[in-house]
Amino acid sequence: MMLSCWLLQAWTYSMYWGVLQLSVNSWDEGQHLQIGGHGSRKGKRWLEVLPQVEEFKYLGVLFTSEGRMDREIDRRIGAAAAVMRSMYRSVVVKKELSRKAKLSIYQSVYVPTLTYGLELWVMTERVRSQIQAAEMSFLRRVAGRSLRDRVRSSVTREELGVEPLLLHIERGQLRWFRHLFWMPPGRLPGEVFRACPTGKRPRGRPRTRWRDYVSQLAWERLGVPPEELEEVSGEREVWASLLRLLPPRPGSG
Repeated sequence: MMLSCWLLQAWTYSMYWGVLQLSVNSWDEGQHLQIGGHGSRKGKRWLEVLPQVEEFKYLGVLFTSEGRMDREIDRRIGAAAAVMRSMYRSVVVKKELSRKAKLSIYQSVYVPTLTYGLELWVMTERVRSQIQAAEMSFLRRVAGRSLRDRVRSSVTREELGVEPLLLHIERGQLRWFRHLFWMPPGRLPGEVFRACPTGKRPRGRPRTRWRDYVSQLAWERLGVPPEELEEVSGEREVWASLLRLLPPRPGSG
């Protein structure tokens, strides 16, 4: 329900500054949201009923009522696998095509498909393992290898001159974190990032919030403790330098 309210606020905000002006009326007993307003519909007032759903896609990203991104990450991995299948013979294993050309397609098509929306992810060990498996599924074939050859992933990447995909993801998340931290007041992403939700947590172990995850990531990978994040991230060149010098995660294959 918290996700639904946040998305409703985000949508209402964007529509308010756009063409339409909305007013939220009520949730009925059938879990439908009634909204009304006036604007582009020939200047007339209007009323629509929107059903409450468990999940929906927005800008190509799957949102669920639980606020988890696991299913979206699985969708990304499936989409990347479909891309590789579609060009398996024509690109991935085609002997007439140079490695340089294959890697160019890997960087421009496969990686963006796999990592679209990476800024929102919480990288658990399970997710890291899944992403690395999807990454090496493509790179091993480009290198003419299989799992049976028992060659370490780091050796294959070094031979191909490719940085680990997990490193690319962590850089993207830390770059977005800094952007949110210093977003001017009034910008919706920044306001949501700084908001403190009210209410009680459900019973059981609390889920990791994205802000807690990325703060811990900055501490582990950049050596910046949480209490110094605001000061260090305020120096744009320093932050960019830290991201450029970020080494691969130990034990990434």
